[in-house]
Amino acid sequence: MTDFTLDERLATDTHWLLDLPLCQVRLMNDARFAWLILVPRREAIVEVSDLSESEQARLWHEATRLGEALKAELGGAKLNLATLGNQVPQLHFHVIVRRRDDAAWPGPVWGVGTPEPWPARTVEAWRTRIDRLAAPLMAG
Repeated sequence: MTDFTLDERLATDTHWLLDLPLCQVRLMNDARFAWLILVPRREAIVEVSDLSESEQARLWHEATRLGEALKAELGGAKLNLATLGNQVPQLHFHVIVRRRDDAAWPGPVWGVGTPEPWPARTVEAWRTRIDRLAAPLMAG
């Protein structure tokens, strides 16, 4: 896997959970939402189209499979998948399990209220959960 440099804002706003074959999986540091960030471990990637076709397919595969597994486990109402990059240009893929009782439902999660940081022990629990849910994706 090619080394890559994680954008400083992504590093500040998220917690590392694990590395999949293409993406680093990170947890957004806002306990109000089940919000993962997938960052392709490639240098200088801004758009999905900067990835090869096989990497594009892999990105979609990792995001949708992990998202659907997390949605099922948490009993989510909707899975939101998005790439924006307006504030952080490094390509990153938002995977957000939405619940009808979450702090922003039914609107978008961006810019709503004040983020509530995850306690360290909860981040560890997320690592364990995502490691288990991602096991089928680790084959490559």
